[in-house]
Amino acid sequence: MPKCTFCGNSIKKGTGKMFAYVSGKIAYFCSNRCEKNLLKLKRKPLTVRWTEHFRKEHKKDTKDTKV
Repeated sequence: MPKCTFCGNSIKKGTGKMFAYVSGKIAYFCSNRCEKNLLKLKRKPLTVRWTEHFRKEHKKDTKDTKV
């Protein structure tokens, strides 16, 4: 299963979008939210708080903590 290029979540089979750049690089997106943030708004995943890349970089991993 591929991972979303923007947020880092895994994409289930039969869902998501694949975007091919002219250079040949392929980007996978799990939702329109991720696609618009990367392509249209030109945001970096490290600056958006809800992405896996941000959580890993700033050590705010909430998946390991139990409530």
